[in-house]
Amino acid sequence: ELSDRPGIQLITPMPGIAESDNLILKAAQALGSSRCGARIAIHKRIPQGGGLGGGSSNAATTLLMLNRVWGLGYSVDSLARIGLSLGADVPVFVRQHSAWAEGIGEIIEPIELPERWFVILRPDCHVSTAEIFSSPQLTRDTSAITLATFFAGKAGNDLQAIVEARYPAVRKALNLLGKFSPAMMTGSGSCVFTAVDDENSARRIAAATEGEFLPIVARGVNESPPIITHRR
Repeated sequence: ELSDRPGIQLITPMPGIAESDNLILKAAQALGSSRCGARIAIHKRIPQGGGLGGGSSNAATTLLMLNRVWGLGYSVDSLARIGLSLGADVPVFVRQHSAWAEGIGEIIEPIELPERWFVILRPDCHVSTAEIFSSPQLTRDTSAITLATFFAGKAGNDLQAIVEARYPAVRKALNLLGKFSPAMMTGSGSCVFTAVDDENSARRIAAATEGEFLPIVARGVNESPPIITHRR
């Protein structure tokens, strides 16, 4: 909500995240409007450190929301460029549509994906993205994947073997989920997922894996729900 006092007040405490690292605050600062103010609360449902883009989607939502309520007039392209300075996957969330991304995430082509249902398992560990990307085992010599290869079901995750070797809980979750459907790690982890064609299949897999891991069932969408803002 808008505030008469310049600056951003983050109402919801976020344990373990310093203000200097909080992407919500970084996004607000990146808009560069020192005369405006807002109070922001967050109801966090995406697991922290799970590799699901929670922080990046927070940053994108902040950019879109404040641009609107502050009346700054930035285009989506401009907001995406600002978002890129905050993280490589922020621009795709700014554009709010399923996309094929290349480069470091700044070359984005909107695509339509068939409706899928996802079962996600969250191991009880927090994978450090910086640790994995700095690993000497990450060779960075994999050939670039094409869109056709992706749709043929031949996608992979170069980070997965490194994370599995360092985090046994991630390996265990992958092995468990892989008994029902091909499983892969999200981003740099720690969450792992599988995709199926219908909700019933997803619910059956979730019920079968419930116990050590708390499964999440989610329906994939091509377009983000609209952002609703209220002026107060």
